Amino acid sequence: MNSLLKESFGRLEIQRLALLKQIEILNVDQLHQHPPGKWSLSQVFAHLITSEQLSVQYLNKKILAIEDQPDTGITEVLKMWLLIISQRLPLRFKAPNVVVAHTPAFKDAAEITQAWNQTRAELNDLLSRFTGQQLRRKIYKHPVAGKLNIVQTLRFFQEHIIHHTPQIKRLLKHN
Repeated sequence: MNSLLKESFGRLEIQRLALLKQIEILNVDQLHQHPPGKWSLSQVFAHLITSEQLSVQYLNKKILAIEDQPDTGITEVLKMWLLIISQRLPLRFKAPNVVVAHTPAFKDAAEITQAWNQTRAELNDLLSRFTGQQLRRKIYKHPVAGKLNIVQTLRFFQEHIIHHTPQIKRLLKHN
């Protein structure tokens, strides 16, 4: 795997494992408890996992024609910075309909862990298929930021987790 992708994937894994560690001792009721009108821990984790799963499926299709895609440039760099800023602000965003429609209900922490392990294994396999020349190719379509390259996509995954971390911490306080 390309060293830049390996490093980015490693940071994603550190985030994921830290989050999973926080819920491994929770019982089913604690995972599904939520304030009125808010998501439960189980729902937040399901959202993160589903978002990655659907992204990996999309990327697996797009990598087949990656040579036909143009490279990212300064426009995508600027869009990426705006995306990072938006994920760091305490703003709420509506999840894309496709993510909502495909988000499963997990029974317990073991199911959450198993699903995220599987998704990350698929992502790891996908990343190993990229060559150095393909890192700048537009391959991922973010619902707001538009086309991103694979490095920017991994950064979005990291920022998405950062965005939901305060929500997870609030829910953990109530358990």
